[in-house]
Amino acid sequence: MHERHSARPSDTTSAPQLPRQDEARLDALDAALINRLQTSIPLQPRPFEQIGKELGCSESLVLLRLRRLLSEGVLSRIGPLFQIERAGGLFVLAAMQVPEAQFEAVTAQLNAIPEVAHNYRRDHALNMWFVLATETPEEISGVCAHIESLTGLQVLAFHKEREYFVGLRLEARAHAWSDHDGFEQQQGQGHD
Repeated sequence: MHERHSARPSDTTSAPQLPRQDEARLDALDAALINRLQTSIPLQPRPFEQIGKELGCSESLVLLRLRRLLSEGVLSRIGPLFQIERAGGLFVLAAMQVPEAQFEAVTAQLNAIPEVAHNYRRDHALNMWFVLATETPEEISGVCAHIESLTGLQVLAFHKEREYFVGLRLEARAHAWSDHDGFEQQQGQGHD
């Protein structure tokens, strides 16, 4: 199967549209695995064995693919989502106004703090948003104070008033170049 490129008949000098350099190149198994993991992970002693059966491959191949996707940065993490309040902790959404010249440095500082679950840039005066997670509600103010002393910037903490459950799933698609070969070749290599 070949990738299709659209070009007008008179536009014969335009270069074919190539995948962006930062795009992940997934084969059919990669895409199926990513899509499967976005629904749930079986609560059993060998969850990846069950997922392998569902996808028609071995547990070892599932684990091999996951390690590769994580090491290549295609996936940043695989893990559960908790309602931390039920375990006695607290989530707080926080924001800061970070001068552009400091943005990368502040990002690195936040990423090194264990209580920062994730952070992201917004096109707004409050351009750095992040989620804080602490084991107890009382720890939040201490973490905010630590970030303020570290960065010299004010942290605005927004406590949750109401909880919404959003089933966000991003569909992964296989690239046509490897849709057939990559999956079948590696299927045989991963069996126990």
